[in-house]
Amino acid sequence: MKLTKDLYQTSLSLLTDLYQLTMAYGYWKAGRSENESVFHLFFRSHPFKGGFTIACGLEYVIDYLDNFKFSEDDIAYLATLKGNDDKPMFEQGFLDYLADLKFTCDVEAVPEGTVVFPQEPLIRIKGPIAQCQLLETPLLNIVNYQTLVATKAARMNLATKGEPVLEFGLRRAQGIDGGLAASRAAYIGGCGATSNVLAGRLFGIPVKGTHAHSWVMSFDTEMDAFETYADVLPNNCVFLVDTYDTVQGVRHAVEVGKKLRAQGHEMIGVRLDSGDLAYLSIKAREILDEAGFPEATIVASNDLDENIINSLKLQDAKINVWGIGTKLVTAYDQPALGGVYKIAAMRKDDGSWDYKVKLSEQVIKISNPGVLQVRRFYQDGEYIGDMIFNEVEKIPEVATIIDPMDATRQRDMPANAEFKDLLQPLFKSGELTYRIPTIDEVKAHAANELKNFHAGVKRFINPHSYPVGLEKTLSDYKYDLIRDLRKRKQS
Repeated sequence: MKLTKDLYQTSLSLLTDLYQLTMAYGYWKAGRSENESVFHLFFRSHPFKGGFTIACGLEYVIDYLDNFKFSEDDIAYLATLKGNDDKPMFEQGFLDYLADLKFTCDVEAVPEGTVVFPQEPLIRIKGPIAQCQLLETPLLNIVNYQTLVATKAARMNLATKGEPVLEFGLRRAQGIDGGLAASRAAYIGGCGATSNVLAGRLFGIPVKGTHAHSWVMSFDTEMDAFETYADVLPNNCVFLVDTYDTVQGVRHAVEVGKKLRAQGHEMIGVRLDSGDLAYLSIKAREILDEAGFPEATIVASNDLDENIINSLKLQDAKINVWGIGTKLVTAYDQPALGGVYKIAAMRKDDGSWDYKVKLSEQVIKISNPGVLQVRRFYQDGEYIGDMIFNEVEKIPEVATIIDPMDATRQRDMPANAEFKDLLQPLFKSGELTYRIPTIDEVKAHAANELKNFHAGVKRFINPHSYPVGLEKTLSDYKYDLIRDLRKRKQS
């Protein structure tokens, strides 16, 4: 995928907030633009009151970074910006600096589709501070939304217990970009196909769809509509049966299905889009089975989400395929993920690191210092805990993790536990070194990740809290640094 070139055909370097540029200008003006720094992108709490989150959007990030450059048009536009005194906001020397800017950062990230947790860095950027600063807004824009939708899709797929979920949300998505990104993220989160044809072409996602109510209403009778559709597309017949009377619509579908079978084709099934989906699906199943169509699927749509799916399952609904739109692509019950991007270290003149921490009256908003990595421990095929550590410092033999929200909560990881470090190199000195997996590999990775967690982590209501903590040495250093900063603030 080369989204920047193929879809937008323009530079996206101005996809940022103005204050990123004013800070970059400040660094340049103060002679600090090339000072080496480390920033981390992370989030503070799981969406949907859940127990897990699916990292998503990394291929977009790679595409953005690989094409990061200010074009002549970008520079010309920035030259028109003025300050409150009606004079140019940026001097020509800074604009020349931007025009010549080449991306030179080191970038590490968790692979797309990885299950992640609050406070864990999803992306680590190391390089000149002006470059790192300019990346904050676009990276958050990309990762926050796609991570949110991928997580919502994963929850819906867990609710269907393996039955296919189709993403039907383009018409309700937040614009063209939102529709495309949502289709991609939903597929990674577990959906089997999308109705979004452009997403199918761009990302290689299977596309599905049949007809709408307008098709049926454009004919004199429902039978005429079904028969004509069957004549036109005998190999794609899922009939929408609720335009007038759902039960009668199923019977009409059966009649057309018999004609299709006589011609050597098979009706795929029927779709329910309104009414009592539990009752109507049971009734439809009875009619289809009695008529000799036990393999015909029953597709349900109509503002579904994971909670409604759970309820329908409890009512023994006979639904085989779930078409989900609005509440998936808009992440209806939580429209934003609170991802943030914070500086964590700066290189000193002697080559050592000066670690940084953001203070707050709210513990959850206090950032973590260091050049951070995440180590995931596992035993017998199940993940048992994650440790956030400073990779510059030596790690003690006994891995002790301390809850960043409550320093009194700590645990030792078993000495015989295996582990893997999650952040993997993407760019070295601005050059891409990472093999970008296919979207199907990413989807498979997400599914495999979820299998490796205890069922309680995937529970929708009051999920189990998976152990995540700071390595003890890092935790001790962080709180020493906090105490020191607060003393200086008071003096």
